[in-house]
Amino acid sequence: MTSKMKKSLSTTGRVVLLAVYLLAVILPIYWMVATSLKPHTEIIDAQNLTYVPQNVTTENYDQLFSMYNYGSMVKNSVIISGSTAIVITLLSILGGYAFARYEFRGKGSMLLFFLLTQMIPGILVIIPLYIIFANAGLINTRFSLFVYYLVVNLPFCAITMRSFFERIPYTLEEAAYVDGCTKWQGLFRIILPIMFPGIVAVFVFAFIGSWNELIAGTIFISTSDMWTVPVGLKSLIGKYDVKWGVLMAGGVLALLPTAIMFAVMQRFVVEGLTSGAVKG
Repeated sequence: MTSKMKKSLSTTGRVVLLAVYLLAVILPIYWMVATSLKPHTEIIDAQNLTYVPQNVTTENYDQLFSMYNYGSMVKNSVIISGSTAIVITLLSILGGYAFARYEFRGKGSMLLFFLLTQMIPGILVIIPLYIIFANAGLINTRFSLFVYYLVVNLPFCAITMRSFFERIPYTLEEAAYVDGCTKWQGLFRIILPIMFPGIVAVFVFAFIGSWNELIAGTIFISTSDMWTVPVGLKSLIGKYDVKWGVLMAGGVLALLPTAIMFAVMQRFVVEGLTSGAVKG
């Protein structure tokens, strides 16, 4: 077998693998969208399974907003996820800069502690936090979820941001200081613009981690007016019945914000994640 044939077979193999992977990703999304556009009678008709909606309807989306108050769920998710992502990004910038540029007592132990927290399932801290929140009267509030998402996501984001700072030569800051910049001016005018892809990557990670979380939302939130999107969609799965059409409609709408965010910020996210890989 010639080298040209080997190269051709290798290319064909990669194309086939990518095609299989693409189908594995697209088919569930297609099935979710198709089911959301089917009437209830067509969905539950197991004897006549249809892969394309025969009677396209938006009744599932109408029920989602009229009967299940989906708008309130989206509002809660946006407020909690957005505020969490903003605060985590700001704290990660400050913490990452301190870890990368300064030497202080306990720095190594703190970094080790942050890494160890990533080995502990987040669900283990829910019960202690629930007791603390219950005593403080914070159960069934957005603030309880904000604190939980902050605690769970901040260590990883701070470590990641540290790696971004370490890739930027300190000589850039020294040159800024020579030109008269203060520490804060050098950080915000010189360093952060260079680190924009990394900042976007951290923000997206924190936002999506909060947007998709279910367990803490189920435990800390008890009334429907405070439900986030995942908790609200879970309520559609009953003991004896599942409202598949409405559930799929909610899934499609829940997917849109993260899909749009990735589509708009994809270049920055990929560049940031590849340039900020955690180093030992």
